[in-house]
Amino acid sequence: MLARIFPDRFVPILLATILLASLLPVRAAAVPVAQGVSTAAIVLLFFLNGVRLPRDEVLHGIRNWKLQGSALAFCFGVMALLGLGAQYATAPLLPATLALGFLFLGILPSTVQSATAASSMAGGNVAASVVAAALLNLVGVIAAPLLFAALAGSVGEISGAAALRIALILLLPFIAGQFAQRWLRPWVLKHKGLTTAMDRTAIAVAVYVAFSAAVVAGIWDQLAGREIAIVIGAVAILLALSFGGAWAFGALLKLARPDRVTLLFAGAQKSIAVGAPLAATLFPPAIAGMVLVPILVYHMAQLILSAWIAPALARQPTGVVLE
Repeated sequence: MLARIFPDRFVPILLATILLASLLPVRAAAVPVAQGVSTAAIVLLFFLNGVRLPRDEVLHGIRNWKLQGSALAFCFGVMALLGLGAQYATAPLLPATLALGFLFLGILPSTVQSATAASSMAGGNVAASVVAAALLNLVGVIAAPLLFAALAGSVGEISGAAALRIALILLLPFIAGQFAQRWLRPWVLKHKGLTTAMDRTAIAVAVYVAFSAAVVAGIWDQLAGREIAIVIGAVAILLALSFGGAWAFGALLKLARPDRVTLLFAGAQKSIAVGAPLAATLFPPAIAGMVLVPILVYHMAQLILSAWIAPALARQPTGVVLE
């Protein structure tokens, strides 16, 4: 029963992290220590991402420009506009920083492992999925904060200090990982279980520290049942528009069915692995936790939805085109 409700084990990990931060938030003298641990975990996460994402496969996959271009356009174009629309729609109903979280959700890149796994399960183009995930994350490290700054107005202005933090904490470790691929990638691929656990631990630590600060700042005083219901409802609408829109976009472009499946998951999924570190870099701790609420809900919901959709697509005959 639990496997059907939570097809991806990371969903209960995120739920447990939020519960732990709510019951035992980091306080007082422990805050700088926790933030230091979180920063170190983020650096390790992006270093491992740099080691893992294959440059040669990315360069080879770029030749499928129609699929890769459509994934980039949907992830950073259509989804950014959907996030902006959700922010405007919820702004009169929610605290400003919480509504801003919908725009933040929209500008994030896609997931890597879960989008590729869902595409593989659904009969998609697995090689293209790996390339799409790599490209979206390579572009996203730079494009996501720039898009947020462009669409958020004065609220999204990136200071010099924030830009330097992005470069030092996110970009440089990723580049270092790319350079270290020659020596470390075989070890990382051989120990996938260990590196996946390290990834998820790093994300959980970043979420715990950010959400702890939000709890101390009174997030649960601002989020009553009404606000939580609005967030869940808005995320449900976003999921329908994003997954339905990605599938329709693939049909509009007349992509082959495997490529269309790849676009579905690469375009509609959003990455907490980038979202949590980026929020911790862009926003003060108390604000970061509130901004993360929509992407936390969306990320958990997309994993469950993808785990239900992928087998259904796999059962369809190859020649059948779903409208």
